[in-house]
Amino acid sequence: MQLLPPPPFIAHHPRHLTTAWAQYVATQHTPGTIVKQVKLSSVDVGTTTRICILVDHNGPETLPRQWFIKTPSLSWRARAITALPRLLHTEIRFYNELAQITPITKPTVLSAKSYFGRGSTLVLNDITAQGAIPGSPSDTLSVAQAVLVIEKIASLHAQFWNKTHTKPEFRWLAGPVRRLEDHLGSILAVPLMKRGLDKAGHLVPKALHAPAIHYARNRRLAMRFLSQGPQTIIHHDCHPGNIFWLNNKPGLLDWQMVRIGEGISDIAYFMATSLAPEIRKTNEAQLIKHYIQSLTDNGVSSIDFEQIKHRYSAHLVYPFEAMLITLAVGGMMDLDTNLELIKRAASAINDNDSFAALPV
Repeated sequence: MQLLPPPPFIAHHPRHLTTAWAQYVATQHTPGTIVKQVKLSSVDVGTTTRICILVDHNGPETLPRQWFIKTPSLSWRARAITALPRLLHTEIRFYNELAQITPITKPTVLSAKSYFGRGSTLVLNDITAQGAIPGSPSDTLSVAQAVLVIEKIASLHAQFWNKTHTKPEFRWLAGPVRRLEDHLGSILAVPLMKRGLDKAGHLVPKALHAPAIHYARNRRLAMRFLSQGPQTIIHHDCHPGNIFWLNNKPGLLDWQMVRIGEGISDIAYFMATSLAPEIRKTNEAQLIKHYIQSLTDNGVSSIDFEQIKHRYSAHLVYPFEAMLITLAVGGMMDLDTNLELIKRAASAINDNDSFAALPV
C-alpha cells in the first residue's frame, strides 16, 4: 500500500517552516495575505517540539506576526511515550472542538490539523506578543497566585460539572485513546516507577519506596478509585510551566492531557508541583476550601470539605508518579526542574499519607 504524502500544513521538523508553509497557514486564516519572510526564533524539544517563528506578512492585525508551533517531539524517547496515546492529536482536537466553550484564558489557535499516520501540527499565537509572561516548570508560586489559579481551574470544572456524560461531543475525552493511555500506564508502571525512584535517590524518602511500588503494581485499581468522584473536564497537567500570566491573571497552556476526570485532581497536581512544600502545607486546607467556594460561586453545590480533602490526598499520587516517570524516561523536562518537582510532590504525598488514602 502506498503511503500518502503529508499535507502541506504538516511540519515534521523546524526546517519545514518555510515561507511557503507559512503562506499556506496565512491563506487558510486570512485569504489574500502575502507572507514575505519567516524567521526562526527558538526551538525547544520536550514531549513535543515547540517552535517560535516571526512571520512578516501584509495581513491584518488579527493575524499575529509571532507564531508558536507544536509538532511531534524530535526526541525519540518522548515520541515513544506520546505516539500511541496521541497527545498532540488530543490537544489539536481540544482547540478545534472545545477551546471556544472552555472558560479559561488560553492561546488563540491559528490552525490545527492532525492526520493519522501522516503527522500533526498546531499553530497558536505567541502569547508573549500580547505581553503575557509564560511560566517555567521550576516556578514557585505565591499563595496569592495560587488563589487566582484555583479560581480559574474551578471555573473550568464548574462549566462541565456532572455534564460530560450527557453530551455526546465530550465522549472522545474518555474514548479509546484515553483507555489505551491508561492501559499502557498500568503496564509500564512498575519498571518506570522503580527506575524513577532509583534515579531520584535521596529526594524521595525511603519510607515511600515500598508504597510507591505497591501502588504501581495495583495502578489499575487505584485509577478506578480515582475516577469515582464527580466528573468534569480537567486539564490533567497543571504544573507551573503550563501556566502563563496576562495582566496579572493566569491562563493555561498545553492541553494535550485534557480528559474527563475528577476536578480535585487538577488542584492536587497544581498544589503538589507549584508551591514550596512549607507554603503548601501551611495553606493546603484553606486553598482547598477556596476551591470549594469558587465552585459554589460558579453554581456547584453540596461539596463536603472532609470528603474532598480525602480525595485530594489520594490524587496526589498522580503528580508524584508523573514526575518520576518523566525522570525515568528522560529527555522530556530539564533535569534540575524535574528533580525539584519530584521533591515537591514527594513532600506532598508524605505530608498527606496519600498512599494510605488509596484502597490498594
